[in-house]
Amino acid sequence: MSKKSSQPIADELKSYVAPFRYDGSGEFHLKSHKTNEKGGLDKERATKIIEANRERLAEFQEKLYAQDRWSLLLIFQGMDAAGKDSAIKSVFEGVNPQGCEVTAFKQPSTKELDHDFLWRSMIALPERGRIGIFNRSYYEECLVVRVHPEILAKQKIPPRLVTKDIWKERFEDISAMERYLARNGTVILKFFLNVSKEEQRERFLERLEEPAKNWKFSLADIGERALWAKYQAAYQDLIRHTSTKAAPWIVVPADHKWFARVVIGSTIVAALDNLDLHFPKVDKADRSEFAKVREALVSEGKATKK
Repeated sequence: MSKKSSQPIADELKSYVAPFRYDGSGEFHLKSHKTNEKGGLDKERATKIIEANRERLAEFQEKLYAQDRWSLLLIFQGMDAAGKDSAIKSVFEGVNPQGCEVTAFKQPSTKELDHDFLWRSMIALPERGRIGIFNRSYYEECLVVRVHPEILAKQKIPPRLVTKDIWKERFEDISAMERYLARNGTVILKFFLNVSKEEQRERFLERLEEPAKNWKFSLADIGERALWAKYQAAYQDLIRHTSTKAAPWIVVPADHKWFARVVIGSTIVAALDNLDLHFPKVDKADRSEFAKVREALVSEGKATKK
């Protein structure tokens, strides 16, 4: 797809991406980002955009895989019930699973704690030509670990290295790592699903009231909800210090799941469109051989029919 032909895509998606993208330019205040934004859309129009983005994404993913030069790393963060799982499922519906891999990061294992905090994420990075999706990520080390200091105390870090500057240092380490990946062909997009406390409450109630969703609920979620203000402050600090042009944060309004999917899908499609992906060209010698093979196969078919 040429730059000329892709321009309408870029123009169309811009309004669903630009207002929510932060790349470190200027100030950032999480409270200024509305959680219930709809972008002037209704659900019917949003559904059409979501479906169109799926088709575009499937096409781009094929070219990404075939070209085998770029990789795409997508990071999803958010409070419990922000809609990370359902957003990933919806946006990537119809995309060839062979070219994608979802990694969900839970509580670190003993082996993982015997390494640096980035190690388990690094071994899960996508290969060239692939899309890697992190459902939570190394950013948990600057979120849940920050909100729960007792977790940090169990991480086997030499005590003299755990100073008041540890979060600043982790921000620096993460940004350096992401810059390194970007310089080597990994496109990084980071999505913070920004849900309101009231919407989270309603989703928790839905999980409790519907038997089919009971499994999603954990009493620990309520404990984390009580720490809402601390998490919001941690996200504010994290986004402000780790947003760069090479690895921007997209603060996704997540109270309306359908609009969140418009923003996420549009951001991914616009980023892939910018790579000018294409299928590898076959040289003249190979085309000549292909012609001979085709002729032989056609002749074989004719002989079989006789």
